[in-house]
Amino acid sequence: MKFVDEYRDAGAVKKLAEAIHKSTHNPWTIMEICGGQTHSIVKFGIDQLLPEQIRLVHGPGCPVCVTPVALIDAAIHLARQSGTSLFSFGDMLRVPGSDVDLLTVKAEGADVRLVYSPLDAVAFAAQNPDREVVFFAVGFETTAPANAMAALQAKNLGLENFSLLVSHVTVPPAIEAILSSPDNEVQGFLAAGHVCTVMGTTEYPDLASKFEVPIVVTGFEPVDILKGILRCVQLLEAGEYVVDNAYKRAVQEAGNAKALQLMREVFKPVDRDWRGIGTIPKSGLALREEMAQFDAAKRFILPENPVKESPECISGLIMRGAKKPHECPAFGKNCTPDRPLGAPMVSNEGACAAYYRYRLRESVSQ
Repeated sequence: MKFVDEYRDAGAVKKLAEAIHKSTHNPWTIMEICGGQTHSIVKFGIDQLLPEQIRLVHGPGCPVCVTPVALIDAAIHLARQSGTSLFSFGDMLRVPGSDVDLLTVKAEGADVRLVYSPLDAVAFAAQNPDREVVFFAVGFETTAPANAMAALQAKNLGLENFSLLVSHVTVPPAIEAILSSPDNEVQGFLAAGHVCTVMGTTEYPDLASKFEVPIVVTGFEPVDILKGILRCVQLLEAGEYVVDNAYKRAVQEAGNAKALQLMREVFKPVDRDWRGIGTIPKSGLALREEMAQFDAAKRFILPENPVKESPECISGLIMRGAKKPHECPAFGKNCTPDRPLGAPMVSNEGACAAYYRYRLRESVSQ
């Protein structure tokens, strides 16, 4: 299959692994920021091909994992209102709030619907003017343009029964927060290729220079990831703190101009709380004042009850690269995909879910 098989070619993987071994002379800690890359690394055993000096840690790049509990509780509250239909992407339905998740609320009779596009929710709102339709808009720069388009489509149609509960976050402020931490051990980053197809790479050079870390834009297949690691190691060994693009077939420096324009037209930067991590300045997106009619947080009275999180869950440490999933005492025991304590165990991009799916036997035995 073109654009898949050649990036899973065993011969190419072997050559890249050998090149990484030859290039590595010092110990380095490298973080992949994206949950999709984490799953590829664990699934294909990429970390097991690397020299002992290379330590891969996993970042906060799973969109539903970092969605704050307070907003999940708000989504559950809205879903339970009579005459309301709540839409979201599938992963979000199983992430635990303070007491329950959206899937449980759906089983209790609430109108909670899974969609693959926010425009499906807009179409439903147009066809059902007697219902309040709320789309739970989560994710990084990859989903923000489509959600912005949904808001504009609702505006163009003159819909008065559609709104967005927005929990968007952006990647560069998260990288800055990780690097600013006094206990940070990350020395190089693999930047998420799909995020950079939207935002480009122009926000990264200042970060690389300020914190003296190389940042390499990387894809998702084994050859892509090994190319990114090789380039990152080469830059670390040379002491070069620059941005490099190892995913040129998809990413351009300026990103996607149309998508960026949509985001700027609908959203504005705001401080945002990240589940398990805390508030990161200017790391979120919220609807602009001129789009307030579509802002569910302003349209409805949302609960302000204190959130409850499991004291056993160490997802914040895992998403900052300080711990790995198998180092959590609850992993595979009190915390499983059927009974998750935290979002990383239930999301398709969560690090704990990756280790549970591909490394459970060896992880639990450690």
